[in-house]
Amino acid sequence: MEQHNYPDLVLVDGRVKTQDENRPEAQAVAIQNRRIMAVGNTQEILALAGTETREVDLAGRLVLPGLTDAHFHYYEWAVNMDNLDLAKVSNFSGMEEALLKRTLEKKEGEWILGQGFNESDWPENCMPDRNDLDRLAPLHPVCIWRCDLHLAVANSLALERSGITDQTPDPYLGKIDRDENGCPTGILRELAPNLIRKAVPDMKEELVVENMCQGFGKLHSLGLTGIHDIRLMGGLDGAASMGAWQRIHRENRLKLRCHVSLPGEMVDQAVALGLQTGFGDDKLKIGYLKYFADGGMGARTAWMLQPYLDAAKGMPLTPPAQIKEALFKADKAGLAVMVHAIGDRANQEIINMFEALEAQKSSKLAVHHRLDHCQMIRPEELERLSRLNNVAISCQPNNLSLDISMIEMSVGELGKHCYPLKSILKTGRPLMLNSDAPVCNPNPFAGIYSAVTRKRMDGTPEKGWHMNQALTVDEAVKGYTITPAQASGTGDVLGSISPGKLADLTVLDQDIYALPPEEIQHTQADLTIFDGEVVYSRH
Repeated sequence: MEQHNYPDLVLVDGRVKTQDENRPEAQAVAIQNRRIMAVGNTQEILALAGTETREVDLAGRLVLPGLTDAHFHYYEWAVNMDNLDLAKVSNFSGMEEALLKRTLEKKEGEWILGQGFNESDWPENCMPDRNDLDRLAPLHPVCIWRCDLHLAVANSLALERSGITDQTPDPYLGKIDRDENGCPTGILRELAPNLIRKAVPDMKEELVVENMCQGFGKLHSLGLTGIHDIRLMGGLDGAASMGAWQRIHRENRLKLRCHVSLPGEMVDQAVALGLQTGFGDDKLKIGYLKYFADGGMGARTAWMLQPYLDAAKGMPLTPPAQIKEALFKADKAGLAVMVHAIGDRANQEIINMFEALEAQKSSKLAVHHRLDHCQMIRPEELERLSRLNNVAISCQPNNLSLDISMIEMSVGELGKHCYPLKSILKTGRPLMLNSDAPVCNPNPFAGIYSAVTRKRMDGTPEKGWHMNQALTVDEAVKGYTITPAQASGTGDVLGSISPGKLADLTVLDQDIYALPPEEIQHTQADLTIFDGEVVYSRH
């Protein structure tokens, strides 16, 4: 590459919110050879330009660092890109209509898969079962996943192809719901849907890779330049996802910063191979070992200190002693661990483990371990969190807008302990914000809107939900920029618009700092820059 001392690209006459404490705001940015060359006022940056420098007039628009979604089931999202999207279905009949339409598009006997329904927000508040799906699609095997991915519903043909009968025992860490006669109802919880996944023909690697690459453009259009690709319970997607990411990178098609997590079930193999968190380059790195302490509140499998109003106390998914053993083993080997913990009992147990680990004062990890979701947590556990040093928290404000109705039905007034974003921030622990896609829309502005307004996407409740836990816009932006970079060990090159850092930026169509908070969810990226290259332009 020809060397020159002038910038390749300059952005001028904007409002640059750098997330750099040394210079929080600027007007202009110069980019040279993948990196940020300079940050300053328009006059200073234009003075650096050469005859071949490309100039973009921001016309006062807001510029942020490229956004990172640090909890994204990207492989799952890409593989299911062409499946039935039920996230916007607003009632039971809408689900029926969507499924009937898909039966007309599929040949008899072909699988129909879908994801995203949220029965707790339907006026009927009615969970579908096998009989409903049989009535709608008797000639196709059907399985649809609830929005939280902790529960799925299958029809009779899908159960038959998966070998699930009256005699099938509950699988390890899973539950097959049954009627009074012991017959499966089609509702499958936690790891039970993996019986269905195993029966669905694998997608060819070429199509997986194409779907993953197609997804890059969709994320760029949302201002995203980085993700942490997270494994599902059971680790079925581990090898396939890692292989696909490496192929994409090898073919020079990787247009995201990507930390790829590993299935917790493979801790011994990872340690034996000497793998460590952070291994890789500035585009593709090994991330975290992923564990599940419990399930989800929607499926009533999140592990609680008190019974739900309409169910028991949920359940631990992985025995706590097993997670603790793996945590100590991984930490010693240089592997960071992330633990899914939704219920207050699950969070209590995992904090116990992190306290025990830090008491040894032996960790040499350069990155933080992670407590992911932290959805329902009591004040006494938050106090304990504040005394930990090597733990970051990862929360999904988009989920808040999905869960308000479900939480009020399942735990009532104890909902005040759910999604306590402000209290978590006050502990001093790094707070990363993300979508958990495909559980939620990966749009980070939907996440910022939810964190700031604590409302559903339709603007209800009018005054917000437990507003003492709302974040400011800047606190939310940090959760998508500098915080995930610092917590994952890449803060020296990512997360802020600072000279010398990699040039990942996004230009927005409106200033989310100045807007009425209710308008934030409608924000769009006008321009996204990755690795110094314009990878998306809305106009």
